[in-house]
Amino acid sequence: MHRNGFGVPQNYKIAVKWYTIAAKQGNALAQFNLGVVYGDGEGVQQNNRTAVKWYRLAANQGDSSAQTNLGAMYAFGTGVLKDYVEAYKWGNLAAANGNKKGAKLRDFVEKKMTPTQIETAQRLARECVKNKYKGC
Repeated sequence: MHRNGFGVPQNYKIAVKWYTIAAKQGNALAQFNLGVVYGDGEGVQQNNRTAVKWYRLAANQGDSSAQTNLGAMYAFGTGVLKDYVEAYKWGNLAAANGNKKGAKLRDFVEKKMTPTQIETAQRLARECVKNKYKGC
């Protein structure tokens, strides 16, 4: 999973406490960081479903790193059912927000998809942007 440029502090349990406080107040960076620590099991019991929850909250605020990681979770069926349409959608959104890893993810899953699935994923991504990531 991709980590942000700040890294995750050595004392994970304290970091998780503060990330949780900030994340519950809607801070996208804290939500992303909670996704990372839950995905890696650093300072908390590893839980991919909880990682998906936090990535989704940050992704719905336009955080491109969270969008990339959420897409990867869908691409590999980690914490969610494998879904290439969702993986492509989130990778495409991340790429549109300037995330190179998101573009690589999108291109990776595109090779596994039918033209109809790609068309659906592109439509869903457009709807996401149009609705400012609400209901994605």
